[in-house]
Amino acid sequence: MNAPAAAAAEFGRSADGHLAARVADLAWLAIADDGDIRIVSGWRLTTPMSSWARSDFYSVEAKVADEAAFRAHVGDIAEHREQANALDRRAVNMRVSTPWGMSQHSEAYGEGVLCHSTASHGGFHLDGERNALVHPLLRNPGGWYEEDCEWAKVALALPALFTDRERRAAAKSLCDFEPDAWEAIHGVVLEPGGSRVKDERRFRLENANRWVVISAIRSTTHPGQVECTASLGGDRRARTTRRFLVSCCEYRAAMFGFVIDEDRHPDLEVTIAGRV
Repeated sequence: MNAPAAAAAEFGRSADGHLAARVADLAWLAIADDGDIRIVSGWRLTTPMSSWARSDFYSVEAKVADEAAFRAHVGDIAEHREQANALDRRAVNMRVSTPWGMSQHSEAYGEGVLCHSTASHGGFHLDGERNALVHPLLRNPGGWYEEDCEWAKVALALPALFTDRERRAAAKSLCDFEPDAWEAIHGVVLEPGGSRVKDERRFRLENANRWVVISAIRSTTHPGQVECTASLGGDRRARTTRRFLVSCCEYRAAMFGFVIDEDRHPDLEVTIAGRV
């Protein structure tokens, strides 16, 4: 049986002049946003692009530098769909008990490689032969790999079953969340910015003796300020916390926590074990 024909990326302009794109039943608009482009997506828009409006799109998918990057983003998705259509993935009719509940939908990616979806979660199951192909540093003994992060272990072990886009996403996920294994397997050292886990370790080490915000709320008693609760190193289990005021103009929810500058941010109180 021949694979279905792949849909190429189409580009045009929406009713209000935004760059628009479509790949099969997927649709996007490029919305200018403080010098960048915010990509918003929709689904099954059957009308001509020239009639599309911002209200037809409901999800913010990504943020890119310019219209050229928007076109590249859409082109990458078109290529991914073309490659996925060429792979031998097929739905299988089975009910399987998984670590996340009974499967509701199952798809065979290849011999001994099944992807299961349940009411709450999902992931891959590899038979013994295929599981032996997963590197020992990443291998799960039972052959189950959940869909959020561990699927990347399957893609690394069985790259022929995945598209280029999926393989890039898997590599990024493993660098981010399994950096020690990635470095050992590939004989490399991930530099700053190359791994979320390593970046967080570095941040925690560098700020172990500084107050890092763990929760924040706009102040009702100090206009224009944010009341920030902080602990040393951003440890959310810490028994000792302190509260500081930070200007609304300055405060930003940073990836690993906003670092307090004790010379500039006023101390509100010291809280020990939940008691003032």
